[in-house]
Amino acid sequence: MAQYEVNEDAVAYARKLIDARQYVLDSDWGAAQPKAADDNAFLEKHTWDEYARWHLGLTVGPGEETKARYAFAYGDLRRLHRTGLIACVYRASEWRHKEVELAAHDLLQYLDEKTAR
Repeated sequence: MAQYEVNEDAVAYARKLIDARQYVLDSDWGAAQPKAADDNAFLEKHTWDEYARWHLGLTVGPGEETKARYAFAYGDLRRLHRTGLIACVYRASEWRHKEVELAAHDLLQYLDEKTAR
């Protein structure tokens, strides 16, 4: 089973997106999450560091500038999605990647606090 580290730069970027109100609160994550073609188009115009910021997990092992290095996407490469964070919490907890689970959970709580009605 793959091992993951928390991508602290992605956590900080997600908080920045929340503070800047660059989020979607209600979406169908299955439709909104980036597909391979979306990732490729993003990488044609952006750096790997910019791509990495959209992933809460760093896969242990693969090289830095490979898609295999980055896991647990939480946004559509433009905005953070609440359902993306929920998916990260679920997937990380399902596969017992506790640090990533907790990072996603903390971001979800932060978003919910900022958007409480």
